[in-house]
Amino acid sequence: MIPRYTRKVMAELWSPDAKFAKWLEVEVAVAEALAREGIIPEWAAKKIREKARFDVARIEEIEEETRHDVIAFLTCVAEHLGEEAAYLHYGLTSSDILDTSFALLLTDAARILEEDIESLMAVIKERALEHKETVMIGRSHGIHAEPITFGLKLAVFYDEMRRNLERLKRARETVAVGKISGAVGTFANISPEVERSALHSLGLRPAPASTQIVQRDRHAEFFTCLAIIASSVEKIATEIRHLMRTEVAEVEEPFGKGQKGSSAMPHKKNPILTENVSGLARVVRANCLAAMENVALWHERDISHSSVERIIGPGSTGLLDFMLVRLTRVLEGLVVLPEKMRENLEITRGLIFSQQVLMALMGEGLSRDEAYGIVQAHALAARERGPSFKERLMHDEKVTEFLGTERVERIFDLGYHLKHVDAIFARVFGGEGG
Repeated sequence: MIPRYTRKVMAELWSPDAKFAKWLEVEVAVAEALAREGIIPEWAAKKIREKARFDVARIEEIEEETRHDVIAFLTCVAEHLGEEAAYLHYGLTSSDILDTSFALLLTDAARILEEDIESLMAVIKERALEHKETVMIGRSHGIHAEPITFGLKLAVFYDEMRRNLERLKRARETVAVGKISGAVGTFANISPEVERSALHSLGLRPAPASTQIVQRDRHAEFFTCLAIIASSVEKIATEIRHLMRTEVAEVEEPFGKGQKGSSAMPHKKNPILTENVSGLARVVRANCLAAMENVALWHERDISHSSVERIIGPGSTGLLDFMLVRLTRVLEGLVVLPEKMRENLEITRGLIFSQQVLMALMGEGLSRDEAYGIVQAHALAARERGPSFKERLMHDEKVTEFLGTERVERIFDLGYHLKHVDAIFARVFGGEGG
């Protein structure tokens, strides 16, 4: 269930070679669009496609002198061309190339992340169906509440990741926008028809209105989406970490042969995989804030967003790719301990059935306050000392007068809490979950 794409592929997507390849792709698309509109000769566009090349080392060498990355790139490419070089970057400004290629990079990265999420969802679903009836205690405020199943916990995670997948697809569409509109977005030296034609060939849409750049609210939305997904990943990781605590011990991260948990304490098995994920989520969320700071630029454009995006583009997509792949592997190998779950379920000696007792007494005519007082008194006493909650109820004449001993016995049936598990699974997984 490991995604086809790996962290190496995501890293390659943001490499200098890949970046300049996108720049060249945009330049060629514009040249061909210009030729289709009859603005430059067709032979020039054809020669640019056939002969345009670049060399990263040469670009870096030129940039040492020019202090301008796009000019260095264009100079390098021109060295591989003849007279057709005069039509390279015709009517364009640097941001036409930078922003359009950034859109291509972000959409490619989003597709990798979408595959990651789909793979994670497949594993969550598999484990949820496996543990659909694995009973455990549900907790609120960290305190035992009422019974659930481990499969239900996973079904909640699956449903959330499905929403994240849809969010990411929408965010990908939001940033799948380029601009070939010139220095301040007025098309002074190039036409909207050329922009439309070039972007269509690249699989992008034109920004309805732009300045020198595509407006950064789009990118803020994209990086906010990544932050939400990272938070969901952390949520699952945190749950695993809590369930792995010694006092709980209901699950364990995969632990390889020969793996060591502590340099000092040989007995340790630490939740290091999910702890790493939790830490990285903080970085992705911080990058989201940086993307929001990029929205407010001076007039038609300043360059303050550029340095930020050089970090958060590869940073957030790369980190989230790593996190999703890691969590998928953790859940694939997660050791689930049903016996310990059952043991923990009984720690409170029946207190988890208090709400049914309350409802049953109210159903027989007692006021909520009176019924609550009876149930709470027995629950607190059972918590502090014996006998158990059920035994105390059985010896309370008022309780047995209203409910009878057989009904009290039935109230302590776990099946009462799990009777709608199939319905919930059908909602989440469709026909396969029922």
